[in-house]
Amino acid sequence: MSDFPVTYELLHVEKDTGARLGLIHTPHGTFETPMFMPVGTQATVKAVNTRTLKEIGSQFILSNTYHLWVRPGDELIAEAGGLHKYMNWDQPILTDSGGFQVFSLAKNRAITEEGVHFKNHVNGDEMFLSPEVAMRIQNNLGSDVMMQLDEAIPYFESYEYIRDSMQRSLRWAQRAAVAHKKEETQALFGIVQGAGFYELRKESALGLAGLDLPGYAIGGLSVGESKKEMNRVLDFTTQWLPENKPRYLMGVAAPDSLIDGAIRGIDMFDSVLPTRIARKGALMTKYGRIVIRNSQYKDDFSPIDPYLSYYSDNPYRKVTESDFEHDNYNPFQNLTKSYLHHLFNANEMLGAQIASEHNLRFLLQFMEELRDAIRNDKLLDFRAQVMEDYGYNKPNARLF
Repeated sequence: MSDFPVTYELLHVEKDTGARLGLIHTPHGTFETPMFMPVGTQATVKAVNTRTLKEIGSQFILSNTYHLWVRPGDELIAEAGGLHKYMNWDQPILTDSGGFQVFSLAKNRAITEEGVHFKNHVNGDEMFLSPEVAMRIQNNLGSDVMMQLDEAIPYFESYEYIRDSMQRSLRWAQRAAVAHKKEETQALFGIVQGAGFYELRKESALGLAGLDLPGYAIGGLSVGESKKEMNRVLDFTTQWLPENKPRYLMGVAAPDSLIDGAIRGIDMFDSVLPTRIARKGALMTKYGRIVIRNSQYKDDFSPIDPYLSYYSDNPYRKVTESDFEHDNYNPFQNLTKSYLHHLFNANEMLGAQIASEHNLRFLLQFMEELRDAIRNDKLLDFRAQVMEDYGYNKPNARLF
């Protein structure tokens, strides 16, 4: 048995695709994979409280190192007892390194071998983020899984730029491993980079595998490249990652990509997509995306989603009978599209709340069904049905 605080246990390999059904063991519980992880950037999943997150079947959630460092501050959160206690969440938390936000939000960046100098997006204060600083912040937050600092680079940069950036990120992973101070309770994951270049992805993956980290992420995908291109990269990247460690594909939530990722050996996924589009009135449903603000739903008295349950039956969910009761509460079936349409057009906060809960529950239930398909060796049948039902087979199909 590994001494890592986060470990992976393989339960079953789907006979036709090689997709993995497994368990991730953490200090805050054991959960089935493949899994989708809701994103709670600033210690909150927008418009959804932690009780609801449990009820709808969330397992891990994410928080963001950069945002929590800027405000309220990692030292304050440590003083409060750590991020789990601060946000009242007793299941696993994964924190990213903050690198993506530094490169996407911050101003006047200057990248050096030591780290990144930048001005934050809130008040313009000058800050410096290095592999060591990212580890210090995440050690203070107390997340179960921490991500190394890497450079979030555009997919279509030159070979030379991507090579140099990938190799620097690999050196940063080595420094992060040295700087990590709480190896007994927190797991450090490395991030494979290299854009679409076979040899660079191989160098990155093998270099990180040589560090013997508890888990590995694949970064630099779902950033503007086609889904065909993303699958091509996954096809040759996962082969170099250890089979006994969890594999995490960053920033992916489209139903077809969740299936295609699982087929290529991915265990963990995350994205802000479901809650971000929910706040604009877009719902992910069994038969594709709908925009509830549209006038066609003004007098539509059908349920918001007759196919969606509210309570999860996930046996690994960390709750007790006293946490909630299985009653008839199901806003997706008991409320109408007309009512939700009204809430959005009246700018009522409840609209965004219901839509956010809906989209998260859709993806969590989708992953429950995906795991069942792997368990029963029916994943290709499941994929074919999803492609037909969700509308991917139609001309000009939406991406999510």
